[in-house]
Amino acid sequence: MKNAFKTGCLFFILFLLGSSAGAQKLTWDSTYRPKTYAEQVAKFRKAAHSKKDVVFLGNSITAGTNWATLLDLPNARNRGISGDISYGVLERLDEVIACKPAKVFLLIGINDISRNIPDSLIIGNIKKIVSRIRQGSKRTKVYVYTLLPVNSSFGKFKNHYNKDEHILLVNAEIRKLAGCKVSVIDIYPDFLDEENHLRKALTKDGLHPNAAGYEVFKAKLKQADYLN
Repeated sequence: MKNAFKTGCLFFILFLLGSSAGAQKLTWDSTYRPKTYAEQVAKFRKAAHSKKDVVFLGNSITAGTNWATLLDLPNARNRGISGDISYGVLERLDEVIACKPAKVFLLIGINDISRNIPDSLIIGNIKKIVSRIRQGSKRTKVYVYTLLPVNSSFGKFKNHYNKDEHILLVNAEIRKLAGCKVSVIDIYPDFLDEENHLRKALTKDGLHPNAAGYEVFKAKLKQADYLN
């Protein structure tokens, strides 16, 4: 009986250790190199701030252009970090909130999908980001983009390709945010080709926009008067 009891305790302890190890595997951080990521966040914190700022927040798609030049908007602030995911944005969001900017444009989630983070967690994090901005800076207008499509024919970002169903699901949930003190910018259709892939003319690698792709962003923002 005692041996059976000891064996049972041992299995229970091993189960707990296994559960703990499993829980650790379910943590996600930025896909960017840690040192460079920290340096970029530190740079953001030291930058000049104004309540008139228009913040573009996200990953490499956001980081890939000069929004101030593109939009002829001197008070635009680029807060994109290559490789970032929704968890990374949450970790560095206090810097954005503390500045109490006039507007925040959020585009995040495609790197989460590439790392197989569950769709429910991605949309949950997007909601948390929006909620924290709304609570910490009540006058800030929040805009959330739908995710862009991808195009696997380029073959460069294989972890991001062939996950269209996840992009569609996350986008469907993002669209539901409209009206809850949040403006949804549904840019996904603007980048689609006839086969529901990212248009080759608008991308350099099947994931990131090229110059023509950023012109689509510009037209979208100007057309709907989001910048006024």
